[in-house]
This record gives sequence, structure tokens and C-alpha cells, in this order.
Amino acid sequence: MPIPGSGLAKGLAVTLRTMTKRAHTAQYPDAQPELPPRTRGVIGLFEENCTVCMLCARECPDWCIYIDSHKETVPAATPGGRERSRNVLDRFAIDFSLCMYCGICIEVCPFDALFWSPEFEYAETDILELTHERDKLREWMWTVPAPPALDPAAEEPKEIAAARKAVEKAEAVAAAAAAAAAAAAAEPGTAHDTDAPTTPEGDA
Repeated sequence: MPIPGSGLAKGLAVTLRTMTKRAHTAQYPDAQPELPPRTRGVIGLFEENCTVCMLCARECPDWCIYIDSHKETVPAATPGGRERSRNVLDRFAIDFSLCMYCGICIEVCPFDALFWSPEFEYAETDILELTHERDKLREWMWTVPAPPALDPAAEEPKEIAAARKAVEKAEAVAAAAAAAAAAAAAEPGTAHDTDAPTTPEGDA
């Protein structure tokens, strides 16, 4: 059975220990805080990777992503080829007054066009100005921290493994072809053997 008043005594002990320590005050904004590497500040846009697939806008639970685009015809790469069409991004905006920073848009993007930036100083006096267009989102892209180093014990990514195997196969084929050519050149009696003496016609 607990002693009556033991909880109060524990609470007062914590208070007494805290009272003897000096408070640490960060002099913001003169001293910027050290943010964790996975801080969810704002979302940066790497526009070159965006294919206007609309996955981020469709999966957003708050519907705070606005995307506009148009189609352009790409000429055929080879004579007699077929023309193709591609989507061109006209507008990419995020309303941060609605965004709840769930990160779903970043997770579902299949082309790595959206990233978390630790930037947090984007307060505005008007709520309408919290809708930031792609130019501002692109500026925040340069504040995105570098990804952490891979675990040495982790499995090699499938894309890198496939590319490495393709390179190794091509190098093996090239080495085999070079060895076969060298062996053919070293065989006697081939077309390259032109040093054999000749006998003049009519000699005994």
C-alpha cells in the first residue's frame, strides 16, 4: 500500500531539482535553433522531376495542392517515328493554411519531386499569402538536407543492382570479344602472316 502523500513528495522533489538548475534561453532569432534532420517544416518542389501525374493532389487528405498543366507534342526522335505528347507543368501550389504536414504527398510521389525542408520561417500577416506557388517551393528545395548515409549492412537497391549487373555483363562481353580477337591475330598462317619468303619463278 503506497504511503499517503508519496506522489506529492515525488512531484516536489522534481520541482526542487529543477529550481537549482539554470534556465537555458535561446536568443531567437539571433540564434537559430538546431533542428532535427527529419524536421517537417515546408515542402520543397524539384520541378524537373514532376510529371504532372496528379498522385500528390489526389492523395492529399486536405486537398491543399493545386496543379495545372497542358499537353505538348514532342516530335519523333527518328525518321518515320511517332509523335508523342507530354504534360507540361503550368502551376504547382500548396496552401499551407490547410496543410496538416502528414507527408502523404511526399510518400506517394513516384518520381521524387517533393521533399521535406526544415524551413519554418514563413509566417504571413494574411492567410491568403500562405498559398505558395512553385517558384517559392523551388526556393525551399535548396534548404532540403542531404539524405543520410546508407547502412553498410543494408541490401543494395534493386535499381543499382540491376544497373551494376548490366555493366558487368557488357564488360564481360567486351573482354571476351577482345580475347577472341587477340587469339585470332596470334594464330600462324592467317592473312596477317606476310613475312614468308618467296621463290622467284624459274629457279632450280
